[in-house]
Amino acid sequence: MTGALADDVRAAPTGPQRYSDGYSPRDTAPSRARHDVTLCLRTWGLDALIDDAQLIVTELVANAVKHTRTRRIGVSVTRHPDRVRIVVTDTSRTLPAPTPAALEAEAGRGLHLVDQLTTRWGSKRFRTGKQVWAELTTIKATP
Repeated sequence: MTGALADDVRAAPTGPQRYSDGYSPRDTAPSRARHDVTLCLRTWGLDALIDDAQLIVTELVANAVKHTRTRRIGVSVTRHPDRVRIVVTDTSRTLPAPTPAALEAEAGRGLHLVDQLTTRWGSKRFRTGKQVWAELTTIKATP
């Protein structure tokens, strides 16, 4: 990715706004993805979602680095009128599965955190790998 994310992110003529990039499966991938997602959300004026989005993308990318043998990790952020969807892709076909024991462990709690922070999340297997997605609402509930 170039250093000029704000110049690269533009509103689509129709449909949702979207940003995507790919990362090598290294220890630096989560922080690079977190930085890029932050810039993207700031560009769209969605600063209120940044903290949660940072935690979510960090966890999903870190899982791809740690648990897969993928050569490339894809990250996309799509802005819809009422939500933002973060998608992380890799070439492993093994779907993530949070375990109840992970809540008590020092490691492995990340998917539970993703579950708590998102409106909804899930995963989908493809012939060439999988995607794990998470959504954050952009509309505040009214009392």
